[in-house]
Amino acid sequence: MRFVRDYLIPRLIQYVLVIFFGITAVFLIPRLTGQDPVLEVIAQIQTQGASLDPVAVKSLMESLRELYGLKGTLGEQYLTMWKRIFSLDFGPSLFQFPAPVSMLLRIYLPWTIGLFATSTILAWILGNILGGVAGYFSQKRWSKVLDAVIMLIRPIPHYIFGVILLILFAYLWAIFPAGGLMLGRKAVFNLRFVMTVLRYSFLPALTLVILGGAAWFQQMKLLVQNIKREDFVQYASAGGVKERILISRYVMRNAMLPQVTQLALVLGQVFSGVLMVEMVFSYPGMGLLLYRGVTRGDYNLVMGITVLSIFTITTAVLVLDLLYPLLDPRIRHR
Repeated sequence: MRFVRDYLIPRLIQYVLVIFFGITAVFLIPRLTGQDPVLEVIAQIQTQGASLDPVAVKSLMESLRELYGLKGTLGEQYLTMWKRIFSLDFGPSLFQFPAPVSMLLRIYLPWTIGLFATSTILAWILGNILGGVAGYFSQKRWSKVLDAVIMLIRPIPHYIFGVILLILFAYLWAIFPAGGLMLGRKAVFNLRFVMTVLRYSFLPALTLVILGGAAWFQQMKLLVQNIKREDFVQYASAGGVKERILISRYVMRNAMLPQVTQLALVLGQVFSGVLMVEMVFSYPGMGLLLYRGVTRGDYNLVMGITVLSIFTITTAVLVLDLLYPLLDPRIRHR
């Protein structure tokens, strides 16, 4: 009962408040920019040579404002937004009209999950293992060389590193395709289809794994070096504890706690590094879809993607908070 009152309920309240204020901010920010997607649609129609009389223009604008949830006062639009969220209906997309936003999310989301989830897990595992071992044996020559290489790779932006891999492995050595994975191809899940997806996804995934693993490596190495100097580790070493047990149970286990917490927050990178990688390799994911929605003032599409992102990140953090007592015995004893 104490766990529910002191631990579970405060985190559930925080979970609801973060979602509420996050979605509210997403609602307000595009409207503060002064960009009107309805006027942009009318302008596009007129630039294509179509002539509309004022009555037709007014009728079309009213219909579009209702479709995009822009009809009425700001308060009425806010209530309409929440109704759409609860019904999972974000309306049609602007730049892919009349395709519903929910349909676009179903098409693009699996590609991002496949790329981002796989590369993030691989980067996390490799970075933590290599960083932990390198941090424990920091005086070894190989550890210093590896750290120097990581320091050179880590500051490189995602799009530059992606272009480097693209030049090396798609043009100089034509091992992998340069990009352009065709969206909408029918998934048959045979060996040929799987190998095609892997060939097109390898370079973007390699970009994320190397740069993400470099970040995890540096963080883990610093954590291990600090924990290695703690009194309980020095005492265990002086007491004759085997080095293998010392590394795994005393050092690595304690260093992993902040890394597990950081893993849930890394989901937010889907709109930073992943966006750049998807653009470089023409990969059909959520980052590229969000970029198109922002540049074209597609309120419905931006709202759908950001709401999905807010729910995903906050839910991941909540699940991690609830599982954290299983990883850290100090929390269980409080």
